[in-house]
Amino acid sequence: MEALALILKVVLIGLGATAVMDAWLIVLKRMGVKTLDFALVGRWVGHLAHGRLAHAAIAKAPPVPGERPLGWATHYLTGVGFAALLVALAGADWLDSPTLLPALAVGMATVAAPLFLMQPAMGAGFAASKTPTPLKNCLRSLANHTVFGLGLYLAALCLRVLAH
Repeated sequence: MEALALILKVVLIGLGATAVMDAWLIVLKRMGVKTLDFALVGRWVGHLAHGRLAHAAIAKAPPVPGERPLGWATHYLTGVGFAALLVALAGADWLDSPTLLPALAVGMATVAAPLFLMQPAMGAGFAASKTPTPLKNCLRSLANHTVFGLGLYLAALCLRVLAH
């Protein structure tokens, strides 16, 4: 497969999978479930750019200019990166005949990013250990990333159908 075509497919799959996850988050929010404010992700990234990795509580850190769009851009770029990880692990042939298991496995594995990087860096502790309901928060993160994995599969499947 031509490199440019491969990159384009990975980008589209990552964007599509992230959009599926966001649709899930919208449903949860409408049901009254608290979801992540991506402005806080942007705040963390903004502070990271100035050399600060960890915060006691990211919500109490000084806001950074453009934190909401920065957070959303980070969210979608991360989704593209995880799509690239899937294709790297499953192989480019997976794009021609996507299957659910590799996509779900990668999606579920990506829960390591919030549990062991983002949450500790943003003040919530490893695996949300500093929150009032760590197990509930971990299970919610796992569910969200499982939906992302389903999104990887659905986006790849849609791309394959559109290409034929």
